[in-house]
Amino acid sequence: MSQLEDLEIPAQFDYKKIISLGNEAREKLNRIRPRTLGQASRISGINPSDVQILMVYMGR
Repeated sequence: MSQLEDLEIPAQFDYKKIISLGNEAREKLNRIRPRTLGQASRISGINPSDVQILMVYMGR
């Protein structure tokens, strides 16, 4: 879990282009704009599979 805190999400990351994410996850991530994957994982409605999908799209 602490490794997720070090993985930064680019500021201009476009969540709308990730069709693998559910609509709710895309909306919340786009609205809140977390700086790290750790922050994203703590958002209500974002599940572990959403975080894994983000990691894949970020090339981690």
